[in-house]
Amino acid sequence: EVQLVESGGGMVQPGGSLRLSCAASGFTFSILDMSWVRQAPGKGPESVSAINFGGRTYYADSVKGRFTISRDNAKNTLYLQMNSLKPEDTALYYCVRGYYSNLNRPIMGRGYWGQGTQVTVSS
Repeated sequence: EVQLVESGGGMVQPGGSLRLSCAASGFTFSILDMSWVRQAPGKGPESVSAINFGGRTYYADSVKGRFTISRDNAKNTLYLQMNSLKPEDTALYYCVRGYYSNLNRPIMGRGYWGQGTQVTVSS
């Protein structure tokens, strides 16, 4: 059974940092692409970042230079380091199997998604 379990979300002030983790199981993590997708209230899902099995990465323009995606294949874990957080980064963040970008948009419920972890940026 495929499982994706996110952790690391929380509430932080603008300018702060958070590190999200996604523990993957039930499939061969090292050979598959992975993405972080977020959904803010009243908006559709947006791919924030993606990394393929070879380490190629994608970042949405809104997070370039602030977020860093990485993976530890030995631990079957995906990460998202988020720095210089802004109120507009507030959303539910999902770990999703697959490589999603502005050219290959994620569709909620299609494929394998975690349960999400809430990130709230507020003063």
